[in-house]
Amino acid sequence: MRILLIHSDYIEYEAKKKLDFAEEIREDKRKDRMEECLVVFTSVEKEDEGKKENIVEKTCKEIKKTAELVNTKNIMIYPYVHLSSTPSSPKFAENTVNAIYNELKSDFNVKKSPFGYYKAFKLSCKGHPLSELSREITGEEEISEALKKAEKVKSLWYILTEDGDLVPVEKYDFSKYENLKKFADYEIEKRRVAEREPPHVGLMQRLELVDYEPGSDPGNLRYYPKGRLIKGLLEEWVNDNVADYGGMEIEAPIMYDFEHPSLKSYLHRFPARQYVIQTPNKRVFLRFAACFGQFLMLHDATISYKNLPLRLYEMTKYSFRVEQRGELSGLRRLRAFTMPDCHAFVADVEEAKKEIMIRFDLARRIQEGIGLDIPEDLELALRVTKDFWNESKDFLVEMVKKWGKPALVEMWDEKIFYFVFKYEWNYVDNLDKASALTTDQIDIENGERYDIRYTDREGNEKHPVILHLSPSGAIERMMYALLEKAYKDSQKGIKPSLPLWLSPTQVRFIPVSKEHLSFLEKIEIEGVRYDIDDRNETLAKRIRAAEKEWVPYIAVVGDKEIENKTFSVRKRNGGNKEMCLEDIISEIKERTKGKPFKKLPLPIKLSKRPIFRG
Repeated sequence: MRILLIHSDYIEYEAKKKLDFAEEIREDKRKDRMEECLVVFTSVEKEDEGKKENIVEKTCKEIKKTAELVNTKNIMIYPYVHLSSTPSSPKFAENTVNAIYNELKSDFNVKKSPFGYYKAFKLSCKGHPLSELSREITGEEEISEALKKAEKVKSLWYILTEDGDLVPVEKYDFSKYENLKKFADYEIEKRRVAEREPPHVGLMQRLELVDYEPGSDPGNLRYYPKGRLIKGLLEEWVNDNVADYGGMEIEAPIMYDFEHPSLKSYLHRFPARQYVIQTPNKRVFLRFAACFGQFLMLHDATISYKNLPLRLYEMTKYSFRVEQRGELSGLRRLRAFTMPDCHAFVADVEEAKKEIMIRFDLARRIQEGIGLDIPEDLELALRVTKDFWNESKDFLVEMVKKWGKPALVEMWDEKIFYFVFKYEWNYVDNLDKASALTTDQIDIENGERYDIRYTDREGNEKHPVILHLSPSGAIERMMYALLEKAYKDSQKGIKPSLPLWLSPTQVRFIPVSKEHLSFLEKIEIEGVRYDIDDRNETLAKRIRAAEKEWVPYIAVVGDKEIENKTFSVRKRNGGNKEMCLEDIISEIKERTKGKPFKKLPLPIKLSKRPIFRG
């Protein structure tokens, strides 16, 4: 379907000559006029046949969106076959146009010019930037075959204990594992829609970290300076740990040819909805993971068994998935997200099992480093084919022992994805919704699909097995988990906080009066993020403001402090203490040792800062 949308002062037409397939109209309907309207020239194409429902839905969505942008309720539907060189059959085109008309008329004042006539017409285009728009609409649902199967597949659900017992979920005693019960219920029900706003959304907004962006597609967020700081520190923490593991960092495009044979085949093996767009040259999709760039890169590489395990890594900025509207909620589920993606290319499944355990420890270091307690804060899921379970039970039990508590097992009778096994570390939030953070997979298809080859010891070419690790999960979800955990703490009477190394302001100095400000203006601190609340507010109000911002160290400065060269320090994790400046700096640096550091992204004086969210 091709449409041309013209915002018009008016359009008028007269039906002149009737074609064989034309609809019957009364004589008084051969002429008509509409003023202050959106004229929609429509051409239904051959490839649209059999996809009427999707074509109508997508076309009406585009028309409604444009009508809203140009602020009109008047729409003229004008069949215009000349927009396409491959028109559909007249009957299908007429039915499609009528369906569009009927769909729009409940919300708009809609007219439709006669179908199957040569017509004379006049119109006046308004001439503003949105007054002439063209759209190409496809009837294809950009949903992979794997996703369709995943929505229908019947899974068998078990709990695997540290002793190796595989117990059907309905027979397991969850009395000691309440959070695991919540996780199992959520996974089995597969209800992803959030009925109410999760607590982290209010926190991310109130703390001026992250917010919704009404000027973009849903699921694309804006990051204020403090939020960007936290996100950047998390990215650097993951990058450093993956580099220590041996991941070779690369960068690849964010869009790929929809018709590329290997890529198109893989799309239908991955359970995700894609963004598909038309460029001037070809139809492309936006990547939903870093697999494409890394696989295409290694397809062209020369690889020996000596290079294995070969570890490639990219921090994707961004990956894209068209998550359904009701599932989007704050930082938990997005359409554009930052995904650390580390693939290991190994000789066979047995080598994959050894490598996956090394990566398991890597993920633990990363998650514990950001401030999560493992395994207390997360739940482990193992997703396997029945064949893999039968062949690799000892490996799976070893993983559960390494984890330290029972795990949920989802088992499939047949292989419906490109992997035979994957594990996930899931965070269960305050709405009892679960979100996967760390995940790794054993992929037995894509080495062959992308024709990636390595030469073994005997000189034979073979396809590698591929591991897909996101050691932390999306960076946004790490922020989500930390904020949801802080909210859980607040419900237990614990002051909510961020880890010290991620706190935008690590120490805030508050002068008792303006006379004490000059003393603070002379201090010099390196390697610690500090600021000064120089605003014309009462001391009590400024202390409360620092508490509301979760500032870890609050240092008050008055006459006594200047005289003694000490500060009266309130620590968020408990206790008031007199400390000299050197001790404050030393303590913060000791508590953040080994973590990345970035400078404060805002003016040091609070009076100089804008309010990003009133």
